[in-house]
Amino acid sequence: MIRPGTSLTKQKQKQRQAAPRAAPGKKKETARPSLEEFLEVCDYVGAVTLLEFEKKTREDRPHLLMWLAYSYFHNGDYKKSIDTYDEAMRKENDPNIPVYKACCHYALCQYQEAEEEATKAPDSPLKSRVLFQTAHKRNDESAMMIHHQALSESKEDQLCLAAIQYLRSHFQEATDIYKRMLVEDREDLALNVYIAFCYYKLDYYDVALEILQAYITQHPQSIVAVNLKACSHYQLYNGKAAEAELKVLQQASSSGNIFQEHDLLQHNLVVFRNGENAIQVLPPLLDIVPEARLNLVIYHLRLGEAQEAYNLIKDLEPSMPREYILKGVVFAALGQATNSREHLKLAQQLFQLVGASASECDTIPGRQCMASCFFLLRQFEDVLVYLKSIKAYFSNDDDFNWNYGIACASSGDYKEGKEPAVKLQAAKSSVLLDELALPLPHHEQRMDTSNESFNLLHLIANDCYKMGQFYYACKAFDVLERLDPDPEFWEGKRGAAVGILQRAAAGKESPDKLQEVVHMLRNSSNPQADFRVL
Repeated sequence: MIRPGTSLTKQKQKQRQAAPRAAPGKKKETARPSLEEFLEVCDYVGAVTLLEFEKKTREDRPHLLMWLAYSYFHNGDYKKSIDTYDEAMRKENDPNIPVYKACCHYALCQYQEAEEEATKAPDSPLKSRVLFQTAHKRNDESAMMIHHQALSESKEDQLCLAAIQYLRSHFQEATDIYKRMLVEDREDLALNVYIAFCYYKLDYYDVALEILQAYITQHPQSIVAVNLKACSHYQLYNGKAAEAELKVLQQASSSGNIFQEHDLLQHNLVVFRNGENAIQVLPPLLDIVPEARLNLVIYHLRLGEAQEAYNLIKDLEPSMPREYILKGVVFAALGQATNSREHLKLAQQLFQLVGASASECDTIPGRQCMASCFFLLRQFEDVLVYLKSIKAYFSNDDDFNWNYGIACASSGDYKEGKEPAVKLQAAKSSVLLDELALPLPHHEQRMDTSNESFNLLHLIANDCYKMGQFYYACKAFDVLERLDPDPEFWEGKRGAAVGILQRAAAGKESPDKLQEVVHMLRNSSNPQADFRVL
């Protein structure tokens, strides 16, 4: 936004020439800071305070309302800026005021209002930039081309073009523009922040941190820069490491409650704390922070609230891979919860769209999408092709090992399924082992007597017993006992049989399984089997 009025430097020089000197022997009065001094250090709170005082005391400053609206804008008080520009229109003869108001509306995400205001102003580079941005928000490609052609090689226009490339997920193209500008002006440290944003989006978090440091060294309390540093630490480490980076902002805050004052920090704190207070913080930010809607969807998914997640994302038109992926996950979750073939098909199509795209086919998320696509199509051998290609990156990831184990079990590759079963944490492992235990009779025919196979069966038997899955525990102990007539396996099989009997009596297990259990008890070399002891 262009600064209003005449040069402050000239005005300040005149004030200095006209300022009376203090009489000898008298204490010199402390000079009031000038508006230029506030603006030079980007202290817009100070600028607003000074200008509001001058307005209240009716001091004669040229273009006071224009300066006040300008300061409100840069301080983030966009509604006050609009009101002040409306007031200025009655006193100033500046035809560019509508385009200044358009900037305020754009900052408030009021894109239609921004475009309407901008069209009222005469042609100017600022008007072209505003209309270029609003055309992008409306997905109007033809209008974007028109306004793109109006851009010049000026710094402001090139920054606008880079911003559009960034918003369209063309991060490398945006980086190239910023780097070229940085070569021309090494002193413009803010360009380092923009480049760091691009590298962050390209998943080069360590590079983003390195580039960001030049700006943070000079501006250690910059909310934008410190927040980006925290986000990079979140991606590289965890939420606690990210939150620790924000402490410098908290300590420097005069109010001591900086997270409540800034929507972005408030939003990210929810993410860093793994969804804590999400239901209180995120809904009011849905139209302010674009990621708020996506993170609220993730929050509902984690709680198993597929319908709530669907209601939030059903009208979202995806524009980036992660939005396509998340919408696919929601459709899959809802389809599985409601047995909706329609939603499962839509999920499969979304996953295929991302996984088969030229930009994502060789990325980890892209291969995960293709695996999910084939999972829904129940083509488990194809699932394993894609999961095996990225297996090395998820050796300790429970969710990956769960999906990998299920795919192995469903394709009959039980030997390969042993590894993820062993790696899984106990709670989730027992469920996966249920899946691996399903084909035990068939597995028994092919199973070798290696230590790995024996240990897998032992793990299945004990974990299923602990989790109350007595039917599968009984089948596993039955196979173990036939491989090794250890009395411990007979005791385990007998205890599991008692558990099945109790569940059947409580109506929690099918009585049809009792006959199979009796057969397994009889099929034993243990002397107690002759007495049919349960």
